[in-house]
Amino acid sequence: MKKTWTIARKELAAFFDSLIAYILLVVFLGLSGFFTWLYGTDVFMRGQADLSGFFNIAYWTLFFFIPALTMRSLAEERRSGTLDLLLTKALTDWQVVAGKFLAALVLIGIALLCSLPYYITIASIGNIDHGAVIGGYLALLLMSAAYIGIGIYASSVTNNQIVAFLLALVIGAFFHILFQIMASNFTGVTGMVLNFLSTGQHFDSMSRGVLDSRDILYFLSIALAGLVMAEFNLAKRTLTGK
Repeated sequence: MKKTWTIARKELAAFFDSLIAYILLVVFLGLSGFFTWLYGTDVFMRGQADLSGFFNIAYWTLFFFIPALTMRSLAEERRSGTLDLLLTKALTDWQVVAGKFLAALVLIGIALLCSLPYYITIASIGNIDHGAVIGGYLALLLMSAAYIGIGIYASSVTNNQIVAFLLALVIGAFFHILFQIMASNFTGVTGMVLNFLSTGQHFDSMSRGVLDSRDILYFLSIALAGLVMAEFNLAKRTLTGK
C-alpha cells in the first residue's frame, strides 16, 4: 500500500506541476458556478434551496473532464519509456494502476471540496436537504471513480493520449447516455438490464439522498473492472515485451 501511495503522490504532484490540476479546478468551478448561480438552473430563479443544478452540471462536466485527466496516465508513460522504468522498481502492475487511480480520484475530490462554498451559501439562505447533498456528492465521487477506471484502461491500450481520450469518452458514453437511450427501445429483461447499466439511473437515485448498496456496487464494479483490465494490459505488455 505504501508503494501505491508513493505512485499516487508522484502522479498528483505531476498534475499540479503541469497545470492540469489548476485548469481542471478553474474550469470545473467556473462552469458549475456559472450554471448553478447565473444561467439555466439559477438557484434564485427556481426559488429552491438545493444543489440539484450543480449536480446536474457536474454530472456532465466530469464526464468530459475525466478522460482528459486520465488520458496521459499510462499512455504517456508508455510513449516516453518511463513505464518500463516504473515496472523495474519492485512495483507490481497493480500498484502502478492503483496509484494512478488514487491520484486522479484525489484530484476530483479536491475539485468537489472546492465547491463546498456553494453548499454553505445555499444552506444559509434556505432549508436545504442535507441528505440529498451528501448523496449527490457521493454520487459524483463514485461516478468519477468509475470513469477514472475506464480512463486508465483506455490509457493502457495505447501510447497516444488523444486515442486514449477518445476511447475513454466512447466507452463512457455507453454508460452515460447510450444504455439509457437503448433501454427506452426495449421492454422486459433486456430493457431492465440496459437501464441498470445506465449511469443516470444510479446517479439520480443517489443525488436524491437515497443510498442503495446496488448503486454503490455499480460504480465500484465499473471502476474495479477498468483497473483489472488495465493491469492485465500491463502484464501482457511485460510478457510480450511490447
